[in-house]
Amino acid sequence: MSLPSPRTGIAGRGLAVLAACTLAAACTAAAATEPDALRFAKAAVAAADNQGQAFAVIDKKKARVFVFDAQGRLRGDSPVLLGLAHGDDSVPGIGERKMADIRPDERTTPAGRFRSEPGRNLQGEDIVWVDYDAAVSMHRVRATNKAERRLERLATPSVADNRISYGCINVPAGFYDTHIRPVLGERKGVVYVLPESTPLQARFGFMGPG
Repeated sequence: MSLPSPRTGIAGRGLAVLAACTLAAACTAAAATEPDALRFAKAAVAAADNQGQAFAVIDKKKARVFVFDAQGRLRGDSPVLLGLAHGDDSVPGIGERKMADIRPDERTTPAGRFRSEPGRNLQGEDIVWVDYDAAVSMHRVRATNKAERRLERLATPSVADNRISYGCINVPAGFYDTHIRPVLGERKGVVYVLPESTPLQARFGFMGPG
């Protein structure tokens, strides 16, 4: 039986090290490209911030909602329409004002952790209250104003045209009925809205240092 030469052994070890480094780099790259909502959901569950409940995450930068089960497994995601104005805070007292009195620059979707609850709007439609005091809810998209082209906005690949609402989160009707209503439309729950103008850590302490 012949023994491998020292040179062959060194080459083999070199290839093994190279393979390990390549794998590590690939894993690091995969983590870096993982959507913020998925990384956020893992952190929320690890910190038990969702309190053992299924929850939704709204990524305002991507104009998208992600629905997770209590263990943080993704159950579905969809494009959404958000407040016309960029920003992470609602104007004080905005929930008590008439919609006609709300300026375009005040139509924000607030960021943060919200205790959601089922409700109904003035038309009797079932909705999910995200921030009741600010009159921000999550509901099926309404195409009553044809000039706003809300259904068309949801269908485009761009997120630039997904800003149109007064602050509410508009969801495609099919996705709402399949994913939102069973999770948040029948009981109180948790909705996270990720900020677009401030770091995640500024709104969610369990995310740790950036």
